[in-house]
Amino acid sequence: MTHALQRLIDKEAIWECSLRYTRGLDRLDIELFRSAYWDDAQTCHGALNGSVDDFLDWWLPMQEARECGQHVMSNQRVEFDSDEEAHVETYFNASIKRTDSDSVEILVGRYVDRFTKRGDDWRIQTRVLIFEWQAYVDASAMTDRLARNHKGTRHKSDISYERPLKPRLEAPVAG
Repeated sequence: MTHALQRLIDKEAIWECSLRYTRGLDRLDIELFRSAYWDDAQTCHGALNGSVDDFLDWWLPMQEARECGQHVMSNQRVEFDSDEEAHVETYFNASIKRTDSDSVEILVGRYVDRFTKRGDDWRIQTRVLIFEWQAYVDASAMTDRLARNHKGTRHKSDISYERPLKPRLEAPVAG
């Protein structure tokens, strides 16, 4: 295997790890979320700087008040320092809808990470969250719109965990 091919494989593994992180957050799948970090990792979110357990102790209690959350990642730049260490910058959009609000909060920023490879596994060793901007948008029509569509959940009962996926033969009916 050439060095260039190994770099492509490593970049894909880093991207897949990033996807585990966001899916774990959005579906409240803590096991999946944890699989994106090494046990001795540090995460720096401004309001909270510490271990992954520190982050979860701070973040999880806020989730009961959230109706939904979605993270979308886009640009990702990977810069390898060695075969076992990479510095990664990933742009993100996060949307959060609280159950008691008719607004959606949009947060835009970057994950600035140090990934390390142990064996064949790439995971986050250090994460610094950078916020670039924030806005609130009107979501007052969201409840009615979602009532006419298949709705996701923030746990493993979400349709995306279904294996095999089965078709839905009837559309949801608005209440």
